[in-house]
Amino acid sequence: MNWVLRLFGKKDKTEKEDNSMKYLIVGLGNIGDEYTETRHNIGFKIVEAIAEKVGAKWEMTNFGMMAKFKYRGRIVHLLKPDTFMNLSGKAAAFWLKKLELPKDKLLIITDDLNLPLGKLRLKTKGGNGGHNGMKSLENELIGANYPRLRIGIGKEFSEGRQVDYVLGEWGENERSDLDEVIKGGVQAALKFTFLQIGMLMTEFNGKTYQAKKEDRS
Repeated sequence: MNWVLRLFGKKDKTEKEDNSMKYLIVGLGNIGDEYTETRHNIGFKIVEAIAEKVGAKWEMTNFGMMAKFKYRGRIVHLLKPDTFMNLSGKAAAFWLKKLELPKDKLLIITDDLNLPLGKLRLKTKGGNGGHNGMKSLENELIGANYPRLRIGIGKEFSEGRQVDYVLGEWGENERSDLDEVIKGGVQAALKFTFLQIGMLMTEFNGKTYQAKKEDRS
C-alpha cells in the first residue's frame, strides 16, 4: 500500500516524521501579563521573536503554547510552558517524550544572572546556577546534559534583592540593547537546527550584542 501512495504522490498518514530532522526549542518564562516584560521572561521573548520571523502561529496545547514550522528542511517545535518557571522541566520532558526526541535535539533558552546583558552563552551541559527552572529541568530530564542557550541579564541588584531583580521589568537603559540581544538569540536558536553545537559556540559565545551608540536611549 505504501508504494501505491508514494507512486501517486500521496503521503501515508501512518508514516512518522523523520526524528533526525525534528527539534524542540523551549523558551523559559512565566505566564501572565504581569511577567511579560520581566528579565526572567527573556526565553519567552526569544521564541516569540522566532515565531514572528518565520510566520509560525501559536496554539494552546499540553503544558503550554506551541508553534510549529519548517526551516531548512527541519521541523521545529517552539514551546512556551504554562507551568510557571519552577516546573518548566515537566513541560520539556513531556514534549521531548511525545516527539520522541533525544536530548541533543532540545534547546532550552533561559535568562542568566552570571552573564552581563549583551552576552549569550551556548553550552551542551552544565549546572543550574541556582535557577529554579533549570533545577526543574535537571530533575525531569534526569541530568544536565542537554543544550541550553543562556541569555545574560546582568546582576545589578543589592544583596537580598535577586528575586525582585529577575522578576522586575527591564530598565529604560537596557531596552535598546535588549532588541539586539533578542536578534542574537533568534539567530543562535535557528542555527541550532542545522549547525553543529561546537560551531555555534565558536560563533556566538564571544560576541556582545548591543545597540549602536546613536541608537542608545
